[in-house]
Amino acid sequence: MSDANNRIADIVKGNEIVLFMKGTALFPQCGFSSRAIAILERLGAPYETVDVLQDPEIRAGIKEYSDWPTVPQLYVKGEFVGGSDIMMEMFESGELQQLLGERA
Repeated sequence: MSDANNRIADIVKGNEIVLFMKGTALFPQCGFSSRAIAILERLGAPYETVDVLQDPEIRAGIKEYSDWPTVPQLYVKGEFVGGSDIMMEMFESGELQQLLGERA
């Protein structure tokens, strides 16, 4: 496993909810990351973010780690959930609230 993969694994395992995104929660750098943050904020769940724009190894490595080609990527309790489109679908169906144990 590469150094980037080890670092990603540590982040995923060390945080109950973590979003790998472009930018920060306060200043998302793409519409998809902005939508993902809006969903998490609406749910009121505590979460961590990782700005992939600050680390090229993480930016490339996260796509390999999850076998998912795009960012943002949401992980809950160590498991890959999906990107912003999947998050939106799960939010609209109530599935994401159930997964996070929150009520919107």
